[in-house]
Amino acid sequence: MKTKAVRIYGKEDLRLESFELPEIGEDEILAKVICDSICMSSYKAAMQGAEHKRVPNDVAENPTLIGHEFCSEVVKAGKKWENEFKPGTRFAVQPNINYKGTMWAPGYSYKYMGGDATYIVIPHEFMEEGCLLPYNADNYFGASLSEPLSCVAGTFKAMYHTRNGCYEHFMGIKEGGKMALLASVGPMGLAAIDYIIHTDRRPGLLTITDIDQARLDRAASIYTVEEAKRMGIELHYVNTGKTDDPVGALRALTGGTGYDDVVCFAPVTAVVEQADAILGRDGCLNFFAGPSRQDFYAKLNFYNVHYSSTHVCGTSGGNTEDMAECLRMMSEGRLTPAALVTHIGGIDAVIETTLNLPKIPGGKKLIYMHINLPLTAIDEFEEKGKTDPMFARLHELTQKTNGLWNREAEEYLLKTLAKEDQ
Repeated sequence: MKTKAVRIYGKEDLRLESFELPEIGEDEILAKVICDSICMSSYKAAMQGAEHKRVPNDVAENPTLIGHEFCSEVVKAGKKWENEFKPGTRFAVQPNINYKGTMWAPGYSYKYMGGDATYIVIPHEFMEEGCLLPYNADNYFGASLSEPLSCVAGTFKAMYHTRNGCYEHFMGIKEGGKMALLASVGPMGLAAIDYIIHTDRRPGLLTITDIDQARLDRAASIYTVEEAKRMGIELHYVNTGKTDDPVGALRALTGGTGYDDVVCFAPVTAVVEQADAILGRDGCLNFFAGPSRQDFYAKLNFYNVHYSSTHVCGTSGGNTEDMAECLRMMSEGRLTPAALVTHIGGIDAVIETTLNLPKIPGGKKLIYMHINLPLTAIDEFEEKGKTDPMFARLHELTQKTNGLWNREAEEYLLKTLAKEDQ
């Protein structure tokens, strides 16, 4: 079968090409990729080429497929898997496979396995390691966003607490406790708000901060105080840029005792130090934001480390269990992954989007593999709709869900533009 895919040959050398896939073996699966969300990790791979740890040294002669946050459907399963993976089975892929200690991963290392392609061949190790995860929701985009959502799930599970006179670390947030998410109304922050409100282990108090009032208002319109209250959470949105004493204002919401769990979503020294300053006794600070500088530092109050048992952890990804949990929550309608999506596009937009990702504002760029469409922001639909009926309809459909991408919009887009020979 012929596929159309974006392959990496070296530094900043991405090419959209059509080529024949090999016949699958009895322990492989042929799959149709529906959509992929472009990750900053793909940008890093494109910038580094063979110098990237996951990209093979001979990529110039044997190019690999890019993209690792994708949703696919089974077209045909080899004999070994035909009873487990039926044609039409929809799934997400856990890219952190760690097969036999290697760093190989889809989107970096495989000639025929990656998200930015129309069709792919899935090697045996993904099935053997349980890294093909069924997705049963009524859309495709949620599966494509399950990997970044799993990073959020892992963040809260990596936090820990102690007990007086006990040397064990008890993993997870303090249930019913006090939590603050700082600088947390960007795409990943929104995902964190959604997850922590709707997961089974929740705080009793949740404070969301930022210095951009428009973004705070947007977050509050998606994840409302009323919805949080329904889930047993007292929710506050706070603009720390509007107070002379943000630490005092945030601690006041806790009655002065400080927070049990604080997650920092910005690699900004002042925000990290603010996070440290609002910790209560046995408070856990999770530094979620990934700094680009290797010499990023911030002050830590070691008096509180000693006398109040405050502590720090960090996470940079989730595992298969986290991803399966998020897929299950989406299937049950408990998560709203569309809040991460700010742009959509077709396979012809992959290269430009990937190479320029840091320069493109907004959240996730969601690419549909079987259409051609320039990368387009959802908030541009209304203006483009003045001259293009398709965008007018997409604007109408997204307004039904408060400006978020949704199943109806996805169905309409694919019905309008999708072609099997793309």
